[in-house]
Amino acid sequence: MIRKIFIIGFIFALVLPAFQSKLLANSPAPDKAAFSGFVKDAKTKETLIGATIFILGTKLGARTNKNGYFSITNIPAGSYKIRVAFVGYDKIEKEFKFKENENKRIDFELNQIAIETEQVNVEAEREVEKRQISISKVNIPIAQIKELRVGGESDVFRSLQFLPGVLTSSQLSSGLYVRGGSPDQNLVLLDGATVYNPTHLFGFISTFNSEAIKDVELVKGGYEAQYGGRLSSVLNITQKDGNREKIEGNASIGVISSRLGLEGPIGNGSWFIGGRRTYFELIKGLIPDDPETPIPDFNFYDVNAKITQDIGSNDKLSFSGFLSQDKLEYESFGLDMGLTIANKLAAMKWTHIFSPQLFATTNISASEYENNFSGDNSGFEFLINNSITDYSAKINLEWFTADYLTHKFGVEINNYKFSYLQDFTGNTDSTKSGSSAGSTNLDVVDWNTAVFAQANYLPFEEFSIQAGLRAAYWQLSDKLLFEPRLALRYQYNDDIAFKGAFGIYNQNLRLASQQDFSFFDTWLPTDSTVGVSSAYHYIFSVETRPYDNIDLNFDLYYKKYQNINELNTNALEGKNVDDVFFLGKGYSYGFEAFIQKKSGKFTGWAGYGLGFIYAQFDSINYGKEFRPKYDRRHDFKVVAQYAYDENWTFSASFTFQTGQSYTGATSRFNSREFDQTYGRGKIVPTDRYAYRLPPSHQLNLNIGYAFKWFDLPAKVILDIYNVYNRRDIWFRFYNVREEETKVEDVRLIPILPTLSFEIKF
Repeated sequence: MIRKIFIIGFIFALVLPAFQSKLLANSPAPDKAAFSGFVKDAKTKETLIGATIFILGTKLGARTNKNGYFSITNIPAGSYKIRVAFVGYDKIEKEFKFKENENKRIDFELNQIAIETEQVNVEAEREVEKRQISISKVNIPIAQIKELRVGGESDVFRSLQFLPGVLTSSQLSSGLYVRGGSPDQNLVLLDGATVYNPTHLFGFISTFNSEAIKDVELVKGGYEAQYGGRLSSVLNITQKDGNREKIEGNASIGVISSRLGLEGPIGNGSWFIGGRRTYFELIKGLIPDDPETPIPDFNFYDVNAKITQDIGSNDKLSFSGFLSQDKLEYESFGLDMGLTIANKLAAMKWTHIFSPQLFATTNISASEYENNFSGDNSGFEFLINNSITDYSAKINLEWFTADYLTHKFGVEINNYKFSYLQDFTGNTDSTKSGSSAGSTNLDVVDWNTAVFAQANYLPFEEFSIQAGLRAAYWQLSDKLLFEPRLALRYQYNDDIAFKGAFGIYNQNLRLASQQDFSFFDTWLPTDSTVGVSSAYHYIFSVETRPYDNIDLNFDLYYKKYQNINELNTNALEGKNVDDVFFLGKGYSYGFEAFIQKKSGKFTGWAGYGLGFIYAQFDSINYGKEFRPKYDRRHDFKVVAQYAYDENWTFSASFTFQTGQSYTGATSRFNSREFDQTYGRGKIVPTDRYAYRLPPSHQLNLNIGYAFKWFDLPAKVILDIYNVYNRRDIWFRFYNVREEETKVEDVRLIPILPTLSFEIKF
């Protein structure tokens, strides 16, 4: 009954404002004008995302969208002063005169601030926020991300891992666990295209080069109807277009890795290309080797590229490319394994302005993810090969109907090709030679189609409502699904706002991974043999601004899951998806507090999360409820950055988390031939994830010094990773090769001081 009421409410909230706007459109409004345009960086002509445009003396304002575009409608004729502001840039104020029924198109250019002051005007931002509802959304300025370094590298994902409610299963995890969701439940977009493996090995460097990134936005729950196909969160990353005025570059040489980026003008637009490569395998020999806690061999590279062209004043084309590859090898205590992971992505985006009120974005992309994981654990061989290819097309329309009403519409089509080979028989020779007996070998093709509609409505000054409906059809499973979304905002006063959100989310793709190797992502679709994975989000937020330039937010959330999956490691062979997974249900709930300062000489944030995660599978743990591996309960994080002057910068980060769950052992038995002394040991496991590892905590420090080198801007960075040398446990296993069973811990990276040098030219 509650679900039916919500769906009826969504449809009503969508249709009523649209009908009202239709009536208004048919009535004369000769004294109204429209104002639109782009906001750009004055030096590079790069568009700025999230800049605020406010008409002083009125309640009218807007934010620039993901393309740097804004539109303000229903402006009474007259002269007004316009204020344009963006974090890290000098605000500008200009006076404009609007005539009756005029469509004025103006592009603004803002200048960066070298050292930010504490004087930040938030009046315009508050007025704009009243017209937009951002539930559980976090924007980290790219300037702060560039100063948050690990191993001398600034990093996008490291910044996200310092947010409350965002966990990793370990420092070596390639997945983000957001509010109880697993890594496959996060939608990661790069210029509108899906990326399937977003982090490099060891988890402290992502696949996204921060020098190539313009904007980072994470929505931890209750996200809009334009996003679908995932149960937990949306990470939307926009690459920079490149400098439209001159050719310039930046280079960095560090102890662990080096990178190079180049950009410049071309035709009526710009280009950018950047790449990174580690050489940890070369310097590992300089680190003292501890036989008890050996360090794995690993390396990676990534390449980002983009070309952007303006075609007239209303059309813009961009072509993006992305490549990455990781390799890891580990051998110790009877465990010998190797891992290779690779991403390939190509995307085209076309933006078109039909009118000042109607903006369209078309994305066409191809994304491929593949991996190979093989090894030998005390004589037991295993092998997994997996790939997914995703061809997608998306069309989104933004309709700035009125100052109190906006609409979004869109359609999305995906073609997936999956390949999955799994062999846990203990002997992979037959699989490698072409025989698949006793193994799982799947090749699947699937089509997904989705449409959505959404309206943002401001019925009166203090209250706004956002209602959306998404419909999706999955060909392989023959499912037609409806996903209503609803969000509300009440502005109690200038400094306090209350928000609430509800949404239903469905997911077609599933992740198969070994419990002790959460960095290994294996993707499979939902077919007719398994039920639809779904989640219900309930969120309540209180957003406050106790002081100018300080945001303090509190979130309560509850998420209910149906048909989530765990890998069936006992399956020796399979032809369908239900042969690979156990299906179950779960729920998570928690509280988050987050304080953030985005501008000034001192910036950063602190957050605390209290989370509870539970899962239940009929075929696991005798059907009893258990805590998944990523249930960490307490999560405390601090990031502080200080720009002392134009030369010196200092930063520090600290984390403390409850230890992750793991499955222990109760006993051991041996199977042997008559001529063997000990034979082959087998352990009898405890309940699933019944034990916990010790708490995880870590401190990192960073010092940067900027100077001129041959009259070029340069910087030296000293980074100390894991300052007090606490080597957290990656995973715990039982060594049964000898007569006496030993509990062994594979530990992560020790203290790692690095010195890097950067130069711009």
